[in-house]
Amino acid sequence: MSLGYLFGGGVGNEPHGIELYETSPLMRRLYEQISGWTGLTPEQILRDELPEGQERRQSVGSIREAALAMAVHDLLADAGLRPAVIGGLSLGAMTAGALAGALDRQELFAMLTRAGRVPDPKPDDVAQGMALAFVPAGGADAARPWEAVAGVHPAGDFGPTVDGSQRIHMLAGHQAALEELAAAVPAGAIVPLPGRTIAVHSPLRTPYRDFMAPYIASMPFTAPSVPLLSCLERGVMKTEDDVRSMFLRNATEPISLVHLYEGMRDCGVRLGLVMGPSIPEGLLDFPFPVVHVVRPEHIELAVSTVYELGLDFFGTQGR
Repeated sequence: MSLGYLFGGGVGNEPHGIELYETSPLMRRLYEQISGWTGLTPEQILRDELPEGQERRQSVGSIREAALAMAVHDLLADAGLRPAVIGGLSLGAMTAGALAGALDRQELFAMLTRAGRVPDPKPDDVAQGMALAFVPAGGADAARPWEAVAGVHPAGDFGPTVDGSQRIHMLAGHQAALEELAAAVPAGAIVPLPGRTIAVHSPLRTPYRDFMAPYIASMPFTAPSVPLLSCLERGVMKTEDDVRSMFLRNATEPISLVHLYEGMRDCGVRLGLVMGPSIPEGLLDFPFPVVHVVRPEHIELAVSTVYELGLDFFGTQGR
């Protein structure tokens, strides 16, 4: 019976973690350290407006999300908790890699900073977008409305909802194709996401992958010191090559929260702690209880829940 840590993906526009930052000297020291690695001020990392330019904005937003998730991890460690297994989605997968000891924290933030140099789309490039798709649960063999639709790609599987009625998928593709698909199905079945202009986890992100590939190839990965689950397929990443492959493939291949939580269940996880706000609370059907940690009082809640369940809380803190 053990404790698992889940790191969400995505880059939001709204700042989070301000109360944690204002009440925690440990978090403020971490942000000063990240500031030295990235050239951003702590305020830029925490809550300033994100910069203009698609890739620069994505880079700074990624640094913001990774910094908060890392701060939550460190605050839980300061309270005496360590995960027995760790994993994340998208950006969260890379943050989890650093916290599992597969690369230095500084190397992670250097890579996220480097990503801000990826060229922005040209003015005449086809606009990209993202959408959520809600399909009836239980119809695993049923055709999906996005299958074989030109310009639309499966990008993620978040699994069934708590009430068991639906399964939530993420789609990426050309914005017009997603909007046309949404108009052709029952209302609410496919919902384009406003403001999402990067078709992450799809082949449309190949230019980003090609730009970053030489840099990722040169990064000094090591074997994880904590069991590190993949969100790209079921299984534990055991070697430095496993982790490097995940970093390389992350931008262009679909992700799965189901891979993570079923893998954790199989590892004996009885409680999951979700780092930060990027996995929605109360919507998805996890196979074990989860506590979302975003505010100061959530640290105490996480600790008390671990003790109430009588869990082992051990592991090795990432570097």
